[in-house]
Amino acid sequence: MVGGGHAHVAVLADWIRRGIPADHATLLTPEPVLRYSGMVPGWISAQYGRDEGLVDLAGLAARAGVRLVLDRCASLNPETRSVRVSRGGEISFDLCSIDTGGVGRAKHVLGDDPRLLDVRPIGDFVEAIEGQGKLDHIAVVGGGAGGVELAFGLRNRGGSNVDQPRVTIIAGRRGLLPEFSAAARRRAIAECGAQGIAVINANACLEDGVLKAGGVEVGGVEAGGVEAGTSQTAVVPISTPDLIVAALGSAAPLWPSESGLDCRADGFIAVDAYQRSTSHLHVFAVGDIASRQDRDIPHSGVHAVMAGPALADNLRDAAAGRVMTNSYRPRPASLYLISTARGEAIASYGPFAAQGRWAARLKHWIDTRWLRQYARVIRKN
Repeated sequence: MVGGGHAHVAVLADWIRRGIPADHATLLTPEPVLRYSGMVPGWISAQYGRDEGLVDLAGLAARAGVRLVLDRCASLNPETRSVRVSRGGEISFDLCSIDTGGVGRAKHVLGDDPRLLDVRPIGDFVEAIEGQGKLDHIAVVGGGAGGVELAFGLRNRGGSNVDQPRVTIIAGRRGLLPEFSAAARRRAIAECGAQGIAVINANACLEDGVLKAGGVEVGGVEAGGVEAGTSQTAVVPISTPDLIVAALGSAAPLWPSESGLDCRADGFIAVDAYQRSTSHLHVFAVGDIASRQDRDIPHSGVHAVMAGPALADNLRDAAAGRVMTNSYRPRPASLYLISTARGEAIASYGPFAAQGRWAARLKHWIDTRWLRQYARVIRKN
């Protein structure tokens, strides 16, 4: 198993309960824990402690009898069935499953700048945020659910109403939450207005150390003021940001396309309904690094989590030479819960949206229940 992502923790739990479906197995991952990204905004706003959102990969691997190698994949050869690790050496396999997630693309999209901080990898992002001192103004580039929730968390950094930073979201030309319903978008825009978060609906870039949105400088005299949310009266003065957080979605690493695996033009591994590589049926891929060819499944932690049990069944069937029957099929709509970092959350399900403290409690229950199930698996065995 290459990578300790959301789906692979479900595979490890399955192997603890039912046994490894092979003589031996190896987990190759750079860290002994998986940080659940859905709780990072809550940590920023002091709802959670720094290490509350961790899954113990090392503990799961030990309980399952899986060899743990703390390193990264440098290359994969599906013909010789081997993985080369970054520090040297190879791991051979009969079956390989890849769940490494994507990589950041901030510098490629925006340009280079010492203030630029990509949310990927999430562990590096947490360490960088923790090391930041007082910040007067933060720009969040990206108007998807992750960017919006991070903006709320950063606006309420530390959970104190004193010296909280100003936050600007540069959401792209399609605005906030472009893949969500009109009802959810309205609630997000209104919440930005209530929190004094400025929203710019334009594409961003960095030119000679200047952050620009739609060709206009974000900061200084040129930008003037930007309306916060949809309010016609709350105008937030924009100054040059101290920190630029890139929440742009993931890109594919180079090594899958260089390996000879079938990949889409954007570099993500092409897989079938059973998460198998369309070119090499002994290689599986899931999560952000994979692209289902039989249906459109967005890159989202929700889908990675839900695909885990199906992947576990398919790996077991593949190891035994059986025909696979379990394919992850997402529901017509998925429940998304976006924390406002002020005791509420925005709930979105298909065309419906609502907001309140009950939604924040539901998000906390879902997130912590997912973490607890793996802690219980380790304790019980």
